[in-house]
Amino acid sequence: MSCVYLLLLLLSLGVSAVEVQRPRGVPLSKRQFYEENKPFTCLDGSRSIPFDRVNDDYCDCQDGSDEPGTAACPNGSFHCTNAGFRSAFIPSSRINDGICDCCDTTDEYNSGAACQNTCRELGRKERESLQKMAEIAKEGFLLRQQLIHEAKRGQEEKQGKLTELQVSKKGMEEKVEALRTVKETAEQPEKEAKERHLKAWEDQKALIHMEKDKVRMAEAFGELDDDADGSVSVAELLSHAELDPDSDGSLTEAEVQGLLGGLDKVDRAAFETVWSNIKEKYISEAQADTPAPVETPQEEVREPVADSDSDQYPEDDIPEEEEEEEEEEEEEEDQDEEDDKIPPTTRTQEKKDADEETMPPYDQETQNLIDAAQKTRDEFDEAERALREVDDQIKSLEKEISFDFGPSAEFAYMYSQCYELTTGEYIYRLCPFNRVSQKPKYGGSETNLGTWGTWAGPEGDVYALMKYEHGTGCWQGPNRSTTVKLTCGKETVVTSTSEPSRCEYLMEFITPAVCQEPPSLDSPLHGHEEL
Repeated sequence: MSCVYLLLLLLSLGVSAVEVQRPRGVPLSKRQFYEENKPFTCLDGSRSIPFDRVNDDYCDCQDGSDEPGTAACPNGSFHCTNAGFRSAFIPSSRINDGICDCCDTTDEYNSGAACQNTCRELGRKERESLQKMAEIAKEGFLLRQQLIHEAKRGQEEKQGKLTELQVSKKGMEEKVEALRTVKETAEQPEKEAKERHLKAWEDQKALIHMEKDKVRMAEAFGELDDDADGSVSVAELLSHAELDPDSDGSLTEAEVQGLLGGLDKVDRAAFETVWSNIKEKYISEAQADTPAPVETPQEEVREPVADSDSDQYPEDDIPEEEEEEEEEEEEEEDQDEEDDKIPPTTRTQEKKDADEETMPPYDQETQNLIDAAQKTRDEFDEAERALREVDDQIKSLEKEISFDFGPSAEFAYMYSQCYELTTGEYIYRLCPFNRVSQKPKYGGSETNLGTWGTWAGPEGDVYALMKYEHGTGCWQGPNRSTTVKLTCGKETVVTSTSEPSRCEYLMEFITPAVCQEPPSLDSPLHGHEEL
């Protein structure tokens, strides 16, 4: 914004300036090269000519410097003094072409064009515009100073909070380790008690299974002893084809004798050894007498009867809710049918077997140990969760503190903020130090135009540009990226967006954070070129 004040000072001084005499078209900065009492030397040093050949409408110098006020040299330039406005250079080919290029009309001195000197009016308008810009720059700078003050205070608060959390974390880590020891101490007797309970239950199950096996063996012996002579013979086993050892479909006497341990018959005491060989295949008479489940033939699919007065829906138009209800009802009916096929005695036995396989509740002493251990686990988990939360807060603060928010942290206020610009088609969203996105205005998915990369301004003004990279890839093209150009303003707002190159976006963003301290208009002006 310092250039704004420079222009404003130049224009204000130019209103009352007196023009220094020099050949037409010569800027004040080159006045010393055009002295009337000396030969003129071409500015490129190529030759010297008498001074009266300057502006004689004939080009003597290769660089066109002898004809600053005529159109004789194709590469010459004409200087518009434009007193009251900004001086300017125009190509010498525009001199006396009938078009007024200089606001002071000096370029049309011999064309007869009806030019009006508009320099003072243009100067007045530009001064007004520059004055407004200067006021904005001044207000913006004051806001920037406020932002710097707030950022400094915020950084101090964050640093204080970080230190506090780090101290708290150390205490919480010690608490977690202490609770871990308490938890492990409480879990050891719990583990031993649960193992005792499990072993007792498994021993009980083994005993129950053994008793059931003895009952089943006794029942099998009674069923196989057809003549009730107190022994099971080869002939009596031959009727049970399911006992075929090699499963070749034929049970021979030799195979049966092998099952009986080489004997012709065995008594009740010796049958225990035989039973261990046949119990996996043996089918009791009770099982053999149980009728196999009869498959219900699939119901015939009946076509719905078309009836204009019926409340039934056509097959394809049944509401989804009703279809789901019908499916649930069918599943329930199928399950009921399956249950009906199972004899009541079988269902009772299955329930009894399931109950036997379910571990009984813990005794009170074991349950007390479990409850005590669970309490220590809950306390440990809660302490560990709190420690994770503090650790996350520390990492978040460390990340924020480490960000480059400018020389005086003036850009810190943008962190965790987002700014939007709505155009005819899209909603653009800029989240400084995070990402840039684009979303269709009338619905559709969001497109990532780049995530925060780095400051990318030129040397000496690096904080003038933000670079966001590695956005969503373009079709057969590069990943999208966005350059954000920052300019001074009283507000923080995205003013425009464009796509200068394919998949490369440019955003204009105004913020008081880039407003520099304006120079005083009362300070002396150095290095000005023209009055």
